[in-house]
Amino acid sequence: MAAEHEQAAREILAAVGGAENVVSAAHCATRLRLVIADDSKVNMDAVEDASLAKGNFQAAGQLQVIYGTGTVNKVFDEFCKQGNITVGSTDDAKAAAAAKGNPIQRATKALGDVFVPIIPAIVASGLMMGLTEGINNAMGGALDLNPWYVLIHTFSNASFVFLQILIGFSAARVFGGNEFLGGVIGMIMNHTGLMNAWSIPGSLGSLIVGSETAAQTLGLSSAAEATASAIMSANYLPQVALIPGLPLLGAVPLQGYQGHVIPVVVAVWLMCQIEKWLHAHVPDMLDLFVTPLCTVLATGLATMVVIGPIFSWVEEGVMAFFSFLLGIPFGLGGALAGAIYPLTVVLGVHHMFNALEAGLVAKGADNFNPIISAANVAQGAACLAVFVKTASAKKKGLALPSGISSLLGITEPAIYGVNLPAVKPFIGAICGAAAGGLISAWLGLYSIAYGITGIFGYLITSDPVKYTIVIAAAFAVSFAVTFVLYADDEKTKAAAAREAEKAAAPATPAQIDAVSAAGTLASPMTGEAKAMADAPDAVFASGAMGNGAVIFPTDGACYSPVDGTVTMIFDTKHAVGLVSNDGVEILIHIGVDTVELGGAPFTAHVAGGDTVKAGQLLIEADLDAITEAGKPTATMVIVTNTDDYASVEPTIGAVKAGEALVAVK
Repeated sequence: MAAEHEQAAREILAAVGGAENVVSAAHCATRLRLVIADDSKVNMDAVEDASLAKGNFQAAGQLQVIYGTGTVNKVFDEFCKQGNITVGSTDDAKAAAAAKGNPIQRATKALGDVFVPIIPAIVASGLMMGLTEGINNAMGGALDLNPWYVLIHTFSNASFVFLQILIGFSAARVFGGNEFLGGVIGMIMNHTGLMNAWSIPGSLGSLIVGSETAAQTLGLSSAAEATASAIMSANYLPQVALIPGLPLLGAVPLQGYQGHVIPVVVAVWLMCQIEKWLHAHVPDMLDLFVTPLCTVLATGLATMVVIGPIFSWVEEGVMAFFSFLLGIPFGLGGALAGAIYPLTVVLGVHHMFNALEAGLVAKGADNFNPIISAANVAQGAACLAVFVKTASAKKKGLALPSGISSLLGITEPAIYGVNLPAVKPFIGAICGAAAGGLISAWLGLYSIAYGITGIFGYLITSDPVKYTIVIAAAFAVSFAVTFVLYADDEKTKAAAAREAEKAAAPATPAQIDAVSAAGTLASPMTGEAKAMADAPDAVFASGAMGNGAVIFPTDGACYSPVDGTVTMIFDTKHAVGLVSNDGVEILIHIGVDTVELGGAPFTAHVAGGDTVKAGQLLIEADLDAITEAGKPTATMVIVTNTDDYASVEPTIGAVKAGEALVAVK
C-alpha cells in the first residue's frame, strides 16, 4: 500500500504543476486541500485521473482532492515529502485560501474548519445516544434504572452538554489563538452559574440581582437575599446591572449558551484578535500574565454584554424560521425545509440545527431529524443514479461508495465529490429531500434523539414503517430525477475514453513475462511505433546511438520495458537509461530537444540505481505541455549496445504499453 500512496502523491504533485506551484498544503478527514499559485498550470484532467483520488472540487480558494478517511493522511505525507513541502502548513493553507475567497466564502469556510475536527466527538455522542435511547424506547423504558444504561447514557450526551468548550477550543485553533483560552471562553458561556439556555423559554421573566424589585417578587426580606441563585431557583432569569440605566450594561442577562453555535465562534474570533494585539504590544516580561488575563476579561465582558445576546437573537431567528417552516400545514413546510437543508450543508452552517433539534428533543419530538435523513438519503440516491449512468469508471468508483456513505448519514463525499460539481445530481437530491420532507410532515413522523440519520435513523425513529416510507420516497424521487437529468459532459466523456485507453494500455503480468522470455523489449508507451529511421531527429534517425524504435505516444505514462536497473535519469527527467537483467542497455528519450524544457513537463518516479520490474512506471510526461512548447513528443527507445547483438528489430504499427516492441537477438 505504501507504493500506492507514493504513486498517488507523485501523480497529484505533477498534476498541480509541481511543488513550486503549491502555495500551501493541508488535509482534513477526507480531502487534500491545496492552495495553488497559478491555476492555469494545473492539469485538471490529470487531477481527475490521479491514482486513489475519488473526486475533486474547487472551493474557498482551494483545490480539494478527495481521497477518503485513512488514505488522505498517507497521500499528504508523501506529497509533502516528495515536493519538499513543509509538513504542518495547515495555518498557511487556511490563510492563503482565505485571501482568495470573498467574505461569505471565508466565513462559511472558517465555520466548517471549526466543526470538522469535533465531528468525531459529536458523532460518538449521537450514536451512543441513539443506541441507548432507541433500545430503551423499544423496551418501553425498561432500562431506566439499569446501572449500565444509566452510566452509558450519561456518556452519550457529554459532547452536547459541553459543546461550547469543544467549539471554543477548535475555533481558537482555526483563528490562530491559544486553544486553551478558547476553551475558557466556551466554559464561560456554559458555566453552571448561568441559567441554562434550555430553561430560559420556560422562565417567568427577568429580575435584576440585588434589586428591591427582585426581593419583593420573590418574597425575600431584603435585596441582599436576591442573589443570582435565588432568582434562578424561582425560575426567573437573573440579570446584573453593571451600569444602571445604561443600554446593554443596565441589564446583562446571566444566561448560558447551551446549544448555541454562532455566539461562541464569534466570541473566540474576537478573543483571538485581542490576544494577538496584546502579544504585539505587551512587553515580553509581562506577556505571560497580562495577555491571558486581559484577553479573557475583555472577551468575557464583550461576550456576555454584546456577542451572546445579539448573535443568539440572529441564530434564534434562523431557528424560528425553520420552526415556522415545519409548522406550515399540508406537509409544505416539511418540503421547504427538506429542499433548503442541503443548501445549508453546502454553506457549512447546518451545524446550528443541533440547537433546533436539541430543543425539539427536549419537548419529546424532533420532527426535523427525519427530514434531514431524507435529505441525506436523497444525496446518496443521486450518487447511485450517477453511478448507473456515467461511462467513467473513475466516477463510478467515487459515486458508489459516496452513495452508500450518504445512506449511512455521511454526505460530504457525495455532495462535494459527485453531486455538487455536476449540478444536476444536486438538483435531483434537493427534489428527493423535498419529497421526503413533504411525506414526513404529512405522516407526523419524528425522532426521539438527534445526531443520527439515514439507515441508522431507525434506531431513534418514532415509527419504523413511516420512516421507511419517507426515506424510500426521498430515494426514489432523487434517483429518478437525477437519472433523467444527468448525462456525462464532454469532459467526463473524454476522461472515460482516457480511462478505457489506460485500462487497455498496460499489458498483464503474464504478457510482460512472455515478452521478457522471448528476448523482446516491451513498449514503454502507448502509441504508434515506427522504425528508428523515422525519428524526427537526425542523430537518432541515423542510428548513431543504436537501433530500436520510435513511438509517437498517445499517453504520457512511460513504463519500464524490462526487468533491470535504472543506470541514470537526467536532471531534466526527459530521458532515462536502463540495463536489463540480461545485459541489454536501453535509453528512452521522450521528445526531441525536450532537455530545453528544464524538466517542467516531466515527473520522474524512479532514481538512478533503482531496481525496476517490467511494467513499472518510470516517468510521466505532459504531452500537451511538450506540444505547446513546440517540441515533438516522439519517444525514442534505443538499444545503445546494439553492436553486441546480431539484430535489433522493431515492431511497426499501433502498440500498447507492455506489448512487444523491439526483438533483440
